[in-house]
Amino acid sequence: MNAETIASLTTAGGTLVLAIATFAATRSANRASKISERAMLAGLRPLLVNSQLDDPDQKIGFGDGRWFHASGGGAVFEEHDDVIYFVISVRNAGAGMAVIQAWSPIPERQGAEGHYGDVDNFRAQQRDFYIPPGGVGLWQGALRDPSDERYQQFSSALVERRIVTIDLLYTDMHGGQRTVSRFTLQPVGDDRWITAVTRHWIIDGDSPR
Repeated sequence: MNAETIASLTTAGGTLVLAIATFAATRSANRASKISERAMLAGLRPLLVNSQLDDPDQKIGFGDGRWFHASGGGAVFEEHDDVIYFVISVRNAGAGMAVIQAWSPIPERQGAEGHYGDVDNFRAQQRDFYIPPGGVGLWQGALRDPSDERYQQFSSALVERRIVTIDLLYTDMHGGQRTVSRFTLQPVGDDRWITAVTRHWIIDGDSPR
């Protein structure tokens, strides 16, 4: 083997080693970038849960002039003048601002084993609800068409004081990290309702299970 061949092989070997090193460095940089991005998003992620029993009472009004109070850990589920009203006292256990975008009413107990419906069929909020990190806030919704089958189902559940379910769709402040959290409304005594969160789904990323 002459010197020219040896030189060519040496150059080729060096080029191969450089290519391998470059590939490894690029993969490492991409991995670090993804980890950094996930950490940044985690710092913006909201997570809604039921408020605690010792959280303060809150007052909220509807556009038709009707007002309700919701206690800590409590909910409102009432029917007046052909309108069914819902209010849930919530707490943001996440690190980012929660902006509630839409909701889906389920006129029965839907446990954690179920799955949320098509988010395109969720009912859009008429107003945004902003729940700050670590803060307490309220969600509200209403059914206003007594001829709707869903209305009749909820009306029967209210009379019979059966557990019902509300799925809430929310995002972070920038409209990303869409999440669905499932809340049940459970009767207590003759006229009170409390709420509990049973499941979270992260739509645009890895869910917690």
